[in-house]
Amino acid sequence: MSELTFEQMLEESFKNIHVGDVVEGTVIAVAPEEIAVNIGYKSDGIVSKNEYSNDSSIDLTQAVKVDDTITVKVLKLNDGDGQVVLSHKRVVAEKVSAVLEEAFNNKTPLKATVTEVVKGGLKVVVDEVPVFIPASLATDSFGKKDLSDMAGTEVEFVMSEFNPKKRRYIGDCRTILAEKKAAEREKVLSSIKVGDVIEGEVKNVTNFGAFVDIGGADGLLHISEMSWGRIDHPQNVFRRGDKVKVFVKEINGDKIALSAKFEDENPWTDADSKFAIGSVVKGTVARMTDFGAFVNLGNGVDALLHVSQIAREHIEKPSDVLKVGQEIEAEIVDVNVEEKKISLSIKALLPEAPESEEAPAEESAE
Repeated sequence: MSELTFEQMLEESFKNIHVGDVVEGTVIAVAPEEIAVNIGYKSDGIVSKNEYSNDSSIDLTQAVKVDDTITVKVLKLNDGDGQVVLSHKRVVAEKVSAVLEEAFNNKTPLKATVTEVVKGGLKVVVDEVPVFIPASLATDSFGKKDLSDMAGTEVEFVMSEFNPKKRRYIGDCRTILAEKKAAEREKVLSSIKVGDVIEGEVKNVTNFGAFVDIGGADGLLHISEMSWGRIDHPQNVFRRGDKVKVFVKEINGDKIALSAKFEDENPWTDADSKFAIGSVVKGTVARMTDFGAFVNLGNGVDALLHVSQIAREHIEKPSDVLKVGQEIEAEIVDVNVEEKKISLSIKALLPEAPESEEAPAEESAE
C-alpha cells in the first residue's frame, strides 16, 4: 500500500465542498467592500458587500469583526483568483423565505420598515428578502397616490403572494388596517348611544356631507345636519382635519348618523316672539332666485323677500335692484314656525305713493 504524499494528506484535510453548500466559517479579515472567510477549504472565501446584505448603506467594518462565526452559501469554487465566492444574504433569505411562506399560509402579520417609496408602491425588506407592497394595498385610504410620507416608517402587513421561483413576494397592509379599523369601530359602537356629545375630526368631505372620526369609527354628518341654516355645500363649512362638536343622532347597525344642530342653539325656539309679525329686522342678502331673495337674519335663519315685496313699482327679478351681500331692512309680514318660513317686505316700509290730484271738470255753460 502506497503512502500518501504530504500534498495528498493536506488536500484530504480540507473540506470537500460544492456549489450550493451552506457552511460555517470564521471571519479572518474585514474591508469596506468585502469579508474574507476561512471555511476550512484549501482556499479562503470572499463575501462581497452585495452578497452580505441588500442594504447598500451597510458598513461591513461595523457589521462584523475578525473571529466572528458566519454562515455562508457557496456560489463559486473559484472566482478566477483562486478564491471561493460566498454569500451570507442568501442563507438568511432562504431562512426568512420559510418564515414568509409560513406567514403566507397562516396569514400571520409581519412588520418591516419601508426602505423605499417607488412608483406603484412600497419596498420593505424582511431580513434579506425584499417584499413589494402595491399602492392599492399600502393604506386604507381610497385613491391615495402620494406615499412619500411612509418612507422610513414601520408598516404591518400580511403576505398576499408568495412565489419564490419568480421571486414575487407581495405584502398587504390594507387588510391589517381594515381589521384594526373594524375592531375599533365595534368598540366605539358598543360604547356610544344616541344623544352622546362627541368631539370628532373631519376625515372626508363630500357633496352630501362630511365623514367624522369619533374615536375609531366614522359617522356621517349630513349636510342637512350641519347647521340650522341653509348650507350650499359642505366644503363651505368644513375642511379635512377640522375639529367638530357633534352628537349621535342615530345608530343603525354599523352606521352612525351625526348632527351639529344642538337644540339649545335652535334659532326657531320662541320664533313667534323673536320674529313677530310687524317687527322690522335687518339682514343680508344671501342668495337670489327669479321669484325673490333669501335674506339671512343671523343664527341660521333665512327669510324670503318676494320680488313683489321689494318695491312699489314692478320689478322683473330681484337681481335688478339687489346684490348678494347687501344689507337691507324689512318688515316681517308672515311667520310659519312649523315650516321654518319667514316672509319679509321692503315695500311695507315705503311711504304710500301720493294720489294724483285731478282738476274738477268745468261745468258747461247753459
